[in-house]
Amino acid sequence: MATGRLGVGDTLGALNAALGPGGPVWFKETRARHLRARDFLAPRRALQARFGDGQVPESVLRAVASLQGPCVAPVLRCVPTPAGLSLQLQRPAVFERVLGAVAAYATPAMPASPGRRVVLHCPALRGAPCGLRLSQLRAVLVADHLARALRAHGVCVCLVPAVRDPHMLTFLQQLRVDWPAASERASTRTLRSRALAELTSAHDGGILASGVLGRLYLKELVEEQGRAAGYDPNLDNCLVTEDLLSVLAELQEVVQHCPEDSYPGLAGAPDAGTDSCMVVHVVSCEEEFQQQKLDLLWWKLDDQAPLRQKYLVCGPVKVAGAPGTLMTAPEYYELRHSQVCKTSALRHGGDLSQDPAWTEIFGVLSVATIKFEMLSTAPQSQLLLALANSSISTKGTKSGTFVMYNCARLATLFEGFTHNVEQGLYPTFPPVSSLDFSLLHDEGEWLLLFNSILPFPDLLSRIAVQASTAPGRHITAHTETVCKFLVQLSMDFSSYYNRVHILGEPQPHLFGQMFARLQLLRAVREVLHTGLAMLGLPPLNHI
Repeated sequence: MATGRLGVGDTLGALNAALGPGGPVWFKETRARHLRARDFLAPRRALQARFGDGQVPESVLRAVASLQGPCVAPVLRCVPTPAGLSLQLQRPAVFERVLGAVAAYATPAMPASPGRRVVLHCPALRGAPCGLRLSQLRAVLVADHLARALRAHGVCVCLVPAVRDPHMLTFLQQLRVDWPAASERASTRTLRSRALAELTSAHDGGILASGVLGRLYLKELVEEQGRAAGYDPNLDNCLVTEDLLSVLAELQEVVQHCPEDSYPGLAGAPDAGTDSCMVVHVVSCEEEFQQQKLDLLWWKLDDQAPLRQKYLVCGPVKVAGAPGTLMTAPEYYELRHSQVCKTSALRHGGDLSQDPAWTEIFGVLSVATIKFEMLSTAPQSQLLLALANSSISTKGTKSGTFVMYNCARLATLFEGFTHNVEQGLYPTFPPVSSLDFSLLHDEGEWLLLFNSILPFPDLLSRIAVQASTAPGRHITAHTETVCKFLVQLSMDFSSYYNRVHILGEPQPHLFGQMFARLQLLRAVREVLHTGLAMLGLPPLNHI
């Protein structure tokens, strides 16, 4: 890494290399009870497979103990134990390296050569919100989150379709989904001419309905692509309509102009053609069959259609206890919003829904609840929604409101510190370089740094890399990773915050530890805010 920041991946790579030729052996510990004694472990069984009798040569032990590198965490000791080789880092040194460069750990690790282009196509956005099913809403939220993760990693992302329905635009703004609006329709003239030429011998001469041009047979194309390519073997023919050509024309135009319309600051290669562009169709499981028809039709009618068209298929969304319930996305939003308002009324002892100061907060909490529900499960899996009030409680550790509650607790903590400085109780925050991080010895402090702050850049990068380089027709995007990470971070912070008094008595001999702890929580705050931004959620200062 050019930045020289410490990396979990870099450290693991160096540790495995120190053991000599062979596959990876070391793994990072995450559980608090294990972290009391070690940070990395090479299991005994893996060492036996590598070294025969399991006895690690003394020269290898010395090489591991003296490991160094610009992005490798400094080693304190490496000792044989019944579990295997146990390694502990120089924790004060790691605290100093990480907390001395907080901004570097709150951003994803950038690739060496940015400029890749991805078109994310979410067909669910072509209708009105009143017809948006929960499975389609899931696809929309997955696409929005994936776009943010890819852009943060330096990928040029273009979004299709541009939304035309004004009610859909309003609903997306409510959901804090960043999606382009339509200006004018792309021309279908070329595609229409090609389609009519192909259809001449394809239709049966009967009377066609308005807007229908004819029927094209796709079986040949499916066989040419091969069933192993991921296409449904039942694909046979496609009814070509004016609307279908309009969809293709928009996709065609976006692919051709993606570098020019790229995300600010992430311009693609000026000479990039369609071959350098990957199209990802983000669809619900009900939409995949129809989208595969469109995919094949595009190849049939356009010689310049991208060779790399992939599918991110979102699993079905069911409502717990009501299998036959057909709830639309706006109804789901209104339900969660009303529950947030009722819960807040109980918490604060009055109806705050009409208070302008709380309107924005209730909107953010509603969207946080929905996004954490929809995105915390791997998108390919079935999602079971529990619509009870418990889903929006700040006490439930798995909810979006719990994460936002802890975000607000952090904001309150730093407001309290600033107020005490203004009152003359505390001195102003000293230069970070002067802080003594050896004063951080609570196990909760190492848990926050080692499990959350240190691995965060690699976690963000992994989402983007997996989505943009996956082989095969279908991709597996781990869009649940950020939600699960933020929930775990909030749990670890909450446990630490409830146990440790951060803003202590205004005694000079206590200031050193207080400032070191505040710098750690600054890093927690930055990571939390970046993670929320990946979900399109702003931080809250109070709830």
